[in-house]
Amino acid sequence: MLVTRTFLQQLAPADIVPAVVPEEPVEITRVSVPAPEFSRFLYATVGEAYYWTDRLDWSWQRWQDWVTQPGFESWVCWSGGAPAGYAELLGSPGEQGTEVKLAYFGLLPAFTGRGLGGHLLTTALRRAWSLSGRHPDFPPVSRVWLHTCTLDGERALPNYKARGLHPYRSEQYERELTRPTGPWPGAFPGED
Repeated sequence: MLVTRTFLQQLAPADIVPAVVPEEPVEITRVSVPAPEFSRFLYATVGEAYYWTDRLDWSWQRWQDWVTQPGFESWVCWSGGAPAGYAELLGSPGEQGTEVKLAYFGLLPAFTGRGLGGHLLTTALRRAWSLSGRHPDFPPVSRVWLHTCTLDGERALPNYKARGLHPYRSEQYERELTRPTGPWPGAFPGED
């Protein structure tokens, strides 16, 4: 299948266009004790619908290395005591300042279509721009960026643009689609 990947960025925190705060009560908190098991759960559960497979074969140690690297943060949106979605940030200090990649972002299937994605993205972008304040060895943030592709949800690219991220490059590539099993076989809504 031919897939289009789009790269988007913000060059100043003033570029953030906040979403409407959802009516249902949610809390977005930073994971203060990195847990490979929890990170893998979020990745597999959110990504199952979008063919996220690149990390499914990672060992526990590789997950541990990922979640404990300098500049890594995981922010989780909670609704009714359950994880509703998450955002992974990865800061990289450079000569021009710290660049923060929004490495992974999304909602669990039961929480899509409820107005949570825009609010979670707004919060993730604010946390990305303030990352160097939580990591004193990092210079101030100069850029926040991400990429999305046509395999992601239909609301992904419009949400990124609506929050003030600007496309700066796109590319196409071929991808063989193999549906991952998520946290268990048949976990994707509509599969029996």
